[in-house]
Amino acid sequence: MESENTIIGFKSRILDIWNENVFTHESSIKWFDDLKNILFEFFDIKEAKYYIYDAETFLQLSWNHSFAKKLNAIKWVEIEPLFYDKDIIDAHKLQLKDCAKNDVALLLRDKELHPLGLIIMESSEKWIEFSKTTQLDIFLTTITKLVKTIRKSVYLTQQESQFRNLFNVTKMFNSTLDIGQILEGTLNSIENAFPKFKSILILSNDQDRKTSAPYKLFDYTTERNTTVEAYVSGEITTELAQDLGVRLLNIPIVGKQGIYGILQMSTPLDYLFSIRQKEFAVLLARAAGNALENAKLYIQSHRLVSDLQLINETSHKLNMNLSLDEMVVFLRNQLMKFFHPEHVGFVFIENDEYKISPASTDVFHTMEGHLYIQYVTNHFKSEKDSLFIADFNRLIESKYEYRSLVAIPLKEQNNITGFSIILHKEPYFFSFDNYKLMQSLIQHSSLAISNSTLRYKLQKMVDRDHLTNLFARNYLDRFVEDAMESDDQGVFVLIDIDNFKRINDTHGHQIGDEILKQIARVIQGMIKNKGVSARWGGEELALYLSHMSLEQGVEMSRQLLAAIPQKTNPSVTVSIGISHWSRSDNLSFNNLFHNADTVLYEAKNNGKNQLCIYKASHSS
Repeated sequence: MESENTIIGFKSRILDIWNENVFTHESSIKWFDDLKNILFEFFDIKEAKYYIYDAETFLQLSWNHSFAKKLNAIKWVEIEPLFYDKDIIDAHKLQLKDCAKNDVALLLRDKELHPLGLIIMESSEKWIEFSKTTQLDIFLTTITKLVKTIRKSVYLTQQESQFRNLFNVTKMFNSTLDIGQILEGTLNSIENAFPKFKSILILSNDQDRKTSAPYKLFDYTTERNTTVEAYVSGEITTELAQDLGVRLLNIPIVGKQGIYGILQMSTPLDYLFSIRQKEFAVLLARAAGNALENAKLYIQSHRLVSDLQLINETSHKLNMNLSLDEMVVFLRNQLMKFFHPEHVGFVFIENDEYKISPASTDVFHTMEGHLYIQYVTNHFKSEKDSLFIADFNRLIESKYEYRSLVAIPLKEQNNITGFSIILHKEPYFFSFDNYKLMQSLIQHSSLAISNSTLRYKLQKMVDRDHLTNLFARNYLDRFVEDAMESDDQGVFVLIDIDNFKRINDTHGHQIGDEILKQIARVIQGMIKNKGVSARWGGEELALYLSHMSLEQGVEMSRQLLAAIPQKTNPSVTVSIGISHWSRSDNLSFNNLFHNADTVLYEAKNNGKNQLCIYKASHSS
């Protein structure tokens, strides 16, 4: 009867605990202080400890248990056999350091017999007497109900706080596509949830980062094994890092399409993360992963549109029949605009020798620039693949100023005819996306450059006389017409080889051709940069001497007249007709040519081996 009254009073007091502690912020600890008072009141139990059950472990309850060092943890797997067929045992069987001989341990279970908590309390005469009654089961059931209610209350209260935190950060994630804000928001949220722990972001190398949040780049070669495992598997890992003096929790930042890094938390060595804490960290990391993925896809879509516009704009421009020099200058400007290198170079390879385009920026015309060019040239002698070097100084013993390098080959029918190269002082300055875009851009440009080179070679063949290597008549016509548009004066000279038919008839056409080549070399050597020389047709040659006065032109013609017989074998003479124009004459090129042609025939008719000058007194 006494035991029945005891349990009725006990249950009444337990109901008071429930009313005072459920769904309050203090319910996680205050309820047990109240319970200890009740145990003392009804059973003279002076000391009792409660161990909460979480993650297969019993952890001693304390006021700040969420962040305190969790000492004297009891593994369920180690004590489960002791409670095989009973819920109350002598506590000394648990082999706890601070356990007295007369302490007892009470295991609280749910309906499925899964552990809920563990009470270790000192025994007393009242307790021993009560424990022998039939009311003991009611006692355990009552405390079990209280623990279940308190656990649910604590869980819901803390879950509400966590979800509010998650809601706020997720709302921020959904309102921005700024990767920097997402990373900072992730760290702020984890620090709000775990203010006493240090956290850092370990991000994959392909992330676009502009953030003040602490982070480092993921490196397979230097990261700890558990960090690599989390990154590769996408599963959370923990590590007791004795060398660092901390326990590490690695939470993968996972999106739907990939893993973007690791959220790593550092705690004291003896701290154990609860299931709830891990769930919160995982949910936060996944929200961050999805937000990063959305931002990345948004950035990629805009970049893709920009890339396509760049390639389209470049292809359109290069197909506008530009000269090779104009193409290279345009490409240089495009590379500077979109990739922001410090230097851009173009190199053309011919007969195993490289020629640096004048459009290349300054450094490539220095000794240091030649070292980069030589390195790339040697690479393309054995390999056809593009070069993407994040840190040039890691490849060579010497230290160079420009450490980021990308080089893309220019190809013609799968043969490398040159390459484009960009440099920057900072290592890892160019991203892999930059590399792929530049590769695409140069590949699209290679055909236009190749066509321009072929056009140049073809035009050169058309513009030159293949026998004498002098310019062809059409080229000279265009040159003189342009000069008469822009210059103030000039001299036009027609040269005819005397008795050339006799040379061919006497010595043969082969010797005749040789005579033409000898005279061409005399002319080229004498005029050099002073004018343009051409084969006018048959045995007639022509010169145009830019900016020259009539007197200067006559003097040079006299030198030719004297030099040609001396430097030809068999020796030949020439007849020369000279005409001059100035801005005040208002002559056309046809007039200029007609004037020179008139006096040339005059020279031939007057005995050859002489020159005649067209003067205003001549009839036109």
